[in-house]
Amino acid sequence: MSDGAIDQQGARRAERIAGLMAVAEQMRPELHRYCARLMGSVIDGEDVVQDSLTRALVAVDEMQDIETLRPWLFRVAHNRALDLLRGRAIRVAEPMEAADDIADDTAEDAAEAMMRKEAIRTAVSRFAELPIPQRSILILKDVLDEPLAEIAALLGLTVDSVKAHLARARARLSEINAVAEARPVARPASEAVARYVSLFNQRDWDGLRALLAEDVRLHQSAHPIRVGSADVGMFFSIYAEMKDVRLAPAWLEGREVIAVFDGEGDPQPRYFMWLNWRDGKISFIRDYRYVRYVVADAELVLVPT
Repeated sequence: MSDGAIDQQGARRAERIAGLMAVAEQMRPELHRYCARLMGSVIDGEDVVQDSLTRALVAVDEMQDIETLRPWLFRVAHNRALDLLRGRAIRVAEPMEAADDIADDTAEDAAEAMMRKEAIRTAVSRFAELPIPQRSILILKDVLDEPLAEIAALLGLTVDSVKAHLARARARLSEINAVAEARPVARPASEAVARYVSLFNQRDWDGLRALLAEDVRLHQSAHPIRVGSADVGMFFSIYAEMKDVRLAPAWLEGREVIAVFDGEGDPQPRYFMWLNWRDGKISFIRDYRYVRYVVADAELVLVPT
C-alpha cells in the first residue's frame, strides 16, 4: 500500500473516530438512563457507559456508517452490561425465547401513558428485581420510548416476543412498586467525610491536599485519570476558582458520597463525588462534575445538618 493510500485510510479512520465521539457525547445521558436501570445503579451504569464508549472506540472500524452508530452503541452497552450482570450471578432465569403470550395491541393510550410514567418514576434500583430480558425491554420501551421494531432488532427477538416480555415486565414492576420501601434514610456522615466536607467548605485546600495518599487516583469520566498526590492536588486548584461551590455529606446506593451544590441557594445537588480511604488517607476520588446527568436518576439522600 502506498504512503498516499495509508494517509487516506488514516484520515478516514480519524474522521470516523471524530464522528463517533461527537455522537457518543450526545448519547451519553440516554445511554446512562438505560445502563443505570439495567445495572440497578447509577454509579455502575456510568461505569458501563464509560467502558462501552472505550470499547466502541477500539472497535470503530466495525462501524459501517454514522447512521448505524446509535443502535451500535446501544448494542455495545447492552452486551457489556450483560457481561457484568452474568458475572455477578444476577437473575437471568427467563430466557428471551420463553415469552409466548402477546400483549394486547388494543390497550388504551391513557393506560399506556400511565405505565410509561410509572417506569420513569420508578427508582433505578428496583429494576434489578426484574429478569434481565424484561428489564431491558421495559427500559427501552417505557423509559426511552424506543419503537418495538428497533427493540426487537437490538435484542434479536421478534416483535411479538418483545410485546410479551413488555407485558410481563409492566405487571411485575407494578407489583414491585406496590410493596417497595419508602425512600431510604441517610445514616450519619463518617468522621472522614465530615472532615473533607468541612475543609472544602472552608476553602482549606492545603488541608485537603494533606489528606491525599501518595498514590491517590482521580477519575473524572472521559478525562485522563490523574495519579499521585501532586497531580491530583491540582484538582483542588480548579475548585478554588469556583467561589460558590459547596459540599454536603450524603448517601447513595448504600455508599457514602458527597453532594455538590453550585451555590449557597442551590435547592438541589448538581452532581456528586465519592472517595475511597486507606489508612486515613484518600486513595481514590470519583468526581461526576462532567457527567451531571448521572444525578438525575440518583436516589441521593442528604445527611441532615
